[in-house]
Amino acid sequence: MTQHDRLLIIDFGSQVTQLIARRLRELNVYCEIHPFNKVDDAFLAEFAPKAVILSGGPSSVFAEGAPMPPKGVFDLGVPMLGICYGQQVMMHCLGGKVERGHGTAEFGRAFVTPSEERIPLLEGWFGDADGREQVWMSHGDHVSAIAPGFTVHGTSPNAPFAITADVSRNFYAVQFHPEVHHTPRGAKLYENFVKLAGFSGDWTMGAYREEAIRRIREQVGDQKVICGLSGGVDSSVAAVLIHEAIGDQLTCVFVDHGLLRQGEAEQVVTMFRDHYNMPLIHADESELFLGQLEGQSDPETKRKIIGKLFIDVFQKHAAEVGGATFLAQGTLYPDVIESVSFSGGPSVTIKSHHNVGGLPEKMGLKLVEPLRELFKDEVRALGRELGLPDSFIGRHPFPGPGLAIRCPGEITREKLEILRKADAVYIDQIRKHGLYDEIWQAFVAILPVRTVGVMGDGRTYDFACALRAVTSVDGMTADYYPFSHDFLGETATRIINEVQGINRVTYDITSKPPGTIEWE
Repeated sequence: MTQHDRLLIIDFGSQVTQLIARRLRELNVYCEIHPFNKVDDAFLAEFAPKAVILSGGPSSVFAEGAPMPPKGVFDLGVPMLGICYGQQVMMHCLGGKVERGHGTAEFGRAFVTPSEERIPLLEGWFGDADGREQVWMSHGDHVSAIAPGFTVHGTSPNAPFAITADVSRNFYAVQFHPEVHHTPRGAKLYENFVKLAGFSGDWTMGAYREEAIRRIREQVGDQKVICGLSGGVDSSVAAVLIHEAIGDQLTCVFVDHGLLRQGEAEQVVTMFRDHYNMPLIHADESELFLGQLEGQSDPETKRKIIGKLFIDVFQKHAAEVGGATFLAQGTLYPDVIESVSFSGGPSVTIKSHHNVGGLPEKMGLKLVEPLRELFKDEVRALGRELGLPDSFIGRHPFPGPGLAIRCPGEITREKLEILRKADAVYIDQIRKHGLYDEIWQAFVAILPVRTVGVMGDGRTYDFACALRAVTSVDGMTADYYPFSHDFLGETATRIINEVQGINRVTYDITSKPPGTIEWE
């Protein structure tokens, strides 16, 4: 991405560092997150950032072995913003002082009061009637003396140096977290920072599309590429982008394991084979998968069976392509960040949900990952840029093991058919009420119990099901969606009337944590 203005985020281990990048990407600013221990003077020279942000983190700057940036970062001559621990790093390295003192910690909502002098970084702030600004604090240590050249531009009850700046060097530091939702005007602060840093806002999906196509062509040349197409947003966007770059050099392999939703296989095949005229192998292996899963009820066993069979089947059908030297994957930027986190998170663990495991090494293939610089919302934007229909781009996440993990206990063809029909009714209800885009993920789970019911004056003994719907930003945490009782009653009535085999409907109101979004 060398032709873009680039902003460097040095990560010191904050739980919300990715939110910084998201805020900047929303401003059409290209940025990358790199852990502090991967950034040295040589890296800085090669990356050549137009500005630098120092993230928060859990450490104390005065502790032995505390995370620190290279000293050269302060000599780059570019604007810098320190956030929370990043502020303390700036003060510690530039001649100020950081301490841990009784009664100076702040966690949660706080209010910052401005100093008399206003600076461009704070344009649009402190406009409320009381002249204060709500922010989100999360610090135990505090700055007790600011570095030479810095002045104070905002204070809070427990942070006398909540906002500091050395305007002559374009160095800015805040004790709070402007990237989180609980700092309502935090986005404005980032907007002001990139504006004073001189960013042109040239990070657009149109530009990314052209650049990604060029890079794919350079990487692949005249070689063949195979792509494991799941029908999800990530692999679909990657496939369409690569096909636009190299045409029939790409072949997609869509493994139908018999655990898809109603009409899903037909929808995927029609869109890619007919609408995009893309070479596609539709591997209907449902009998193989369901046969191997017969009698299995342990969730981990089911997952392992599905994962192993998927690799075997994909490898078998990929061999039909003949001579492929590249494997395309829909790896996203959060996967990349986590794989090089300063705590050393192993990438194979992070990516197990997003790719086909050890296939590249096993098959001697090189990887093509055209989405590895994008967040999920940017992938959706790129999909729209490429012309994928909104009904496809906006689909809720769907797990690789499919309906297997929405069918606790033993999987049977009968239960899968009941589950497909109930799920279709539920999603239809959500769409009819205009709620689909408000919900992160919604589905039906068929429970491994039968219950007694009464229908038409007769006794029934059928399955119970659970409805699940959650709101979330990134899937890491989630709350149940607050449907009205009228909606739930109407939906339950439809499922019981229209789906033979279910006579009882429940709604799952468990948050994550302690539960997970899926049932298994």
